[in-house]
Amino acid sequence: MTYKAPLKDMLFNIQHIANIEQVALIPGFEEAGFDTAQAVLEECAKFNEGVLSPLNWEGDIHPSNFKNGVVTTTPGFKEAFKQYVEGGWQGLQHPANYGGQGLPKTIGAACGEMLNSANMSFALCPLLSDGAIEALLTAGSDELKAVYLQKLVSGEWTGTMNLTEPQAGSDLAAVRSRAEPQADGTYKVFGTKIYITYGEHDMAGNIVHLVLARASGAPEGVKGISLFVVPKFMVGKDGALGARNDVHCVSIEHKLGIKASPTAVLQYGDNGGAVGYLVGEENRGLEYMFIMMNSARYAVGVQGIAIAEMAYQKAVAFAKDRVQSRPVDGSIKASAPIIAHPDVKRMLMTMRAYTEGCRAMASSAAAAYDASHHHPDADVRKQNLAFYEFMVPLVKGYSTEMSLEVTSMGVQVHGGMGFIEETGAAQYYRDAKILTIYEGTTAIQANDLVGRKTMRDGGLTARRIAAQIEVTEADLLKQGSADALVVARRLKAAREAFLDVVDFVVAHTKSSPNAVFAGSVPYLMLAGNVVAGWQMARSLLVAQEQITQGVDLGFMKAKITTARFYADHLLTKAPGMRDSIVEGAECVTALALEAF
Repeated sequence: MTYKAPLKDMLFNIQHIANIEQVALIPGFEEAGFDTAQAVLEECAKFNEGVLSPLNWEGDIHPSNFKNGVVTTTPGFKEAFKQYVEGGWQGLQHPANYGGQGLPKTIGAACGEMLNSANMSFALCPLLSDGAIEALLTAGSDELKAVYLQKLVSGEWTGTMNLTEPQAGSDLAAVRSRAEPQADGTYKVFGTKIYITYGEHDMAGNIVHLVLARASGAPEGVKGISLFVVPKFMVGKDGALGARNDVHCVSIEHKLGIKASPTAVLQYGDNGGAVGYLVGEENRGLEYMFIMMNSARYAVGVQGIAIAEMAYQKAVAFAKDRVQSRPVDGSIKASAPIIAHPDVKRMLMTMRAYTEGCRAMASSAAAAYDASHHHPDADVRKQNLAFYEFMVPLVKGYSTEMSLEVTSMGVQVHGGMGFIEETGAAQYYRDAKILTIYEGTTAIQANDLVGRKTMRDGGLTARRIAAQIEVTEADLLKQGSADALVVARRLKAAREAFLDVVDFVVAHTKSSPNAVFAGSVPYLMLAGNVVAGWQMARSLLVAQEQITQGVDLGFMKAKITTARFYADHLLTKAPGMRDSIVEGAECVTALALEAF
């Protein structure tokens, strides 16, 4: 089956959860209200449904291939990328003065979800370019911006992120690639980088590698890492492409999923050194790379939502079509479509609730990003930045772990047919697995949540979020419907569990780090669950109000049912998770190493 964009749900979030009309009050976004969002999303849906979705299965069975130093992408990808560029999709969120459309992330994130649902392997190329653009906008010199940004924003050239080395996975202190300064102000870069997404391909005229390396004389550890632009082809003063730089692909990986996306091993400097250009200042490379990383981490969270949506759509279509057994209540006297069976409904509702909850959470975070970067009031920017930064590990960590559960359920709904590749359900399961690993594993997101996002301000941001949740609880009680009262009770219990864990983390991270970090991933999952559940509670309130106005009754009633399901079946996990974190740390670390 091909993808059908969930436009109603996306636009519901953009209008009511992200409050796009408030975003449109920010200078520079005046033309980016709801009408613009609707027009952009509808056009985006046409492209992704019609062009990219039909290529997704093709990419799985005919992945990118490597021969004689050349990477050839899946048949159809090159032509689709040309259409993507011509449509202006790469520049959607980027500044107009570099050829972009300057739209808010609130709109761009929804377009990113569509792109990844339609074809995640394809979407990885523009995702990495987005990160390179963000890094150059923030730390690049005027000269680097003039040479590279317009071409990257247009999509004529693509970007990569080069962190990992064979001996340095997540531990970037172990990076050995080196950069030797030259008399003309450039550097010669030497080293090997692995896991480079779209590090070599045939879809664009040039590839702009952003590379972490140590300049000569740099201190050891992460403090000695610098960031360099290393183009595949040199760029002349007139902007024309020149000679091939000394960076070459030596192989691509054979992977469990995202097979159409070429994951390259790149060798720098085999023939005298690759010419590189310093980004910003020496020894501040990790700081700049985190700009790319945070951009990519949020985007990977959106990938989780995207792949979950596609798995849900496929499971629903199969469940409506597959006839098997009579319903247990006897409502149908013969064998019926399996969607009539309660446990299949439970699985489909779980898939739906997870996906909608995470989509709403990501949409609220996108609006905070827009305010944190563009609002004229410094205090508003500061408050929204704190909220957005707290959200990034939740969007990345919770949404991607969620996607594994949802895509696994998608296979389960298909039964034995789900285990057969030809049905396509297994591809989503395989593709989803990488999401919990790249751009920082779930454990790394959890470490970030504990160290940078909770401990750094003594739990202040976490408690402020809890206070906002409490306001929503009061609104639910005031609304007073049966569904609202149940959701209020569930949300209160989840919020209190969240606060207990925040207090535990703040009180014990310094004195008992093993106890806290033994529960860091459960803390991340609890926090993500609570925040997504909060957004679903907000959605319920909006839907109840819309029903009183007679707006789209079918959609609004379904939203209320899904929010209630989330509260009863997913939010209820929070108190138990609290117990495992606060009271269960000792048994995680108690077993002697030799007993494993």
